[in-house]
Amino acid sequence: MTSGSTTPFLATLPDMLLAPERLAVLLGLAFFLGLAFEEYFGSRRLKAPGGVRTFPLLALAGALLYALMPETPLLFLGGLLVLGLWLAVWYRYRLEIQFAEPRIEHEPGVRLDGGIMALVGNLIAYLLGPITLTQPLWVPVAVAVAAVLFTGARERLHAFAETVGGTELSTLAKFLIIIGIVLPLVPDEPVTTLTAITPYQVWLAVVVVSTLSYASYLVQRYVAPRHGLLYSAALGGLYSSTATTVVLSRRARTSGAHSGILNAAIVLSTGVMFLRILIVVAIFNRELAAALAPSLALLFAFGLVLAGFLYWRESGSGAENGAEVLPPSNPLEIQTALIFALLFIALSLAVGWARTEFGEESLFALAALAGVTDVDPLVLSLAQGAHGEAALAVNAAAILIAATSNNMLKGAYTLSFAGREGGLVPAAALFALAAGGVAAVFVMLGFA
Repeated sequence: MTSGSTTPFLATLPDMLLAPERLAVLLGLAFFLGLAFEEYFGSRRLKAPGGVRTFPLLALAGALLYALMPETPLLFLGGLLVLGLWLAVWYRYRLEIQFAEPRIEHEPGVRLDGGIMALVGNLIAYLLGPITLTQPLWVPVAVAVAAVLFTGARERLHAFAETVGGTELSTLAKFLIIIGIVLPLVPDEPVTTLTAITPYQVWLAVVVVSTLSYASYLVQRYVAPRHGLLYSAALGGLYSSTATTVVLSRRARTSGAHSGILNAAIVLSTGVMFLRILIVVAIFNRELAAALAPSLALLFAFGLVLAGFLYWRESGSGAENGAEVLPPSNPLEIQTALIFALLFIALSLAVGWARTEFGEESLFALAALAGVTDVDPLVLSLAQGAHGEAALAVNAAAILIAATSNNMLKGAYTLSFAGREGGLVPAAALFALAAGGVAAVFVMLGFA
């Protein structure tokens, strides 16, 4: 066949199919998947089909059969049918051996092939061909990496499944309801002239705060539950600095006056709160986040310095260095989400009414009051309503006031729950952070 006779065929292929780098990526990914396959099935008595030679050949076959008829992939589907029949014959043979020798898996060092993993591995190798040819390169890379990780994570995944109870699965279902069912259904139009915030924005705020709190909760509970008190306190600050402060303050009452590790943990959780506020604001309003970033970064650094000072001041006297601090409750209860949504709506309406009736200055008094309940609803309300330089400065100052008020409240909680002897030092540090917040407010308004 002459070169001229091959030109029409090559001309029918999309340019993407002729890229040599895609062929190289395809072979590399198939070989990578084959290595993981060989490692997993190496100790099986019955050798599973597939491996470092078979998978690259399967991937090439899938790519070529698809490339021959890209518009109507009948050849590719035919190859898939042949592969499926071949795997079905092998799987039946595997089941016959298993039923004929039911005790073989109990023999030392001998295992069978591992369920349908062999079938799935071969199918993925075959499908990598058209995926690599037609999709962005990150797609086949992601597929191959995920397949390799799942292949080698059998024991870890089964152990994790045993540790997760029905309560956590129910909570995950609630999370999926909040983000996947309720969020798309709520309208994205204002329902009152008092505020421009829509029901969709209200529930989106619930989703953002719940997701951040739930992620911190899961890491604290399952990923690293015993990595020390300071580690748990930092995660607790992302979850809820107020709840973490109450838990640690109650423990400080029984730990005596020289529990430096507990004092440092209380202050650290509040320092992390400033980072949490910045993350939440940045999701909804990057301009407001940019205006707040210098102040929140300095307050975060100030909190770290205070926590470090308290830790090194009495680091040898705290007996609770390795203790964990789990969140008091799961943050994804439907009742909690509804309460947050109601607070968010109430504060949004209050902000709009106060600005209309009393001017921008009334927002500061409202922020101070909001700080003694929950900072997040006010923060999110202001993040979704700031427009113009003046409004950015005022809203940023109001958020700092709410954080300052909340720090004053936590200082009072510390004195109340830890007692004067155990709570005086961390309370003084929290009041110092509140004073830093007041200074940041004056600086913010001075530059407005």
